[in-house]
Amino acid sequence: MRILISNDDGYLAPGISALADALSAIADIVVVAPDSNRSGASNSLTLDRPLTVQKAANGFHFVNGTPTDCVHIALTAMGDAPPDLVVSGINNGQNMGDDTLYSGTVAAATEAYLFGIPAIAFSQVNPGWAHIDAAARVAREVVERRFDKLELPFLFNVNIPNLPYEQIGPLTPSRLGRRHQAEPVIRSQDPRGREIFWIGAPGACRDAGEGTDFHTTAQGRVSITPLQVDLTHRAQLELLRGIV
Repeated sequence: MRILISNDDGYLAPGISALADALSAIADIVVVAPDSNRSGASNSLTLDRPLTVQKAANGFHFVNGTPTDCVHIALTAMGDAPPDLVVSGINNGQNMGDDTLYSGTVAAATEAYLFGIPAIAFSQVNPGWAHIDAAARVAREVVERRFDKLELPFLFNVNIPNLPYEQIGPLTPSRLGRRHQAEPVIRSQDPRGREIFWIGAPGACRDAGEGTDFHTTAQGRVSITPLQVDLTHRAQLELLRGIV
């Protein structure tokens, strides 16, 4: 198996190193990741400047761009054949519910999906990298599973509790939960007295009921959510057809 690995925390993040170590035992891997933390980049492409690809001492490639840039370049300009799978992460903190719209981790996997390649985004529920080796072991087990009954390509979002391996519950199909609106921006001043703004914290859970990714991980289990790109509001589409 050939696997392309990316992330949004940057090529030096502990999560991508643990993931690469775990998957190198079962596949030929290539790592192409941002040169620095690009969390919250979503599906953005860099179109206002040229991008460069460099190779680090550990063999990872790094790009001065977004996670989507990394996967896009890897798939269109690096290598003669596409990978069998693209894996993103392991992210430093959860990507559940509405977070998936902002997540660079999910975006890297989504770019592969748009190219027709199966992809999986992995995140730990809490930031700080606690039990990252256990999370990497879980990620490898997910990659090793067969999903033959699913139409290709698939796009999975997986969130892993920060627990020792023996305490992590089973892989559980879950839907996305929902959050309340984000906290307001934080106003401050820079050293020159200019007003600056920091984006506020995500909103608290609004829908974390049974069956959601929030509920699954709160029970110590690993949530796996199949995603799609079609954002069409089909009910409103039918209503529009009746009034326009």
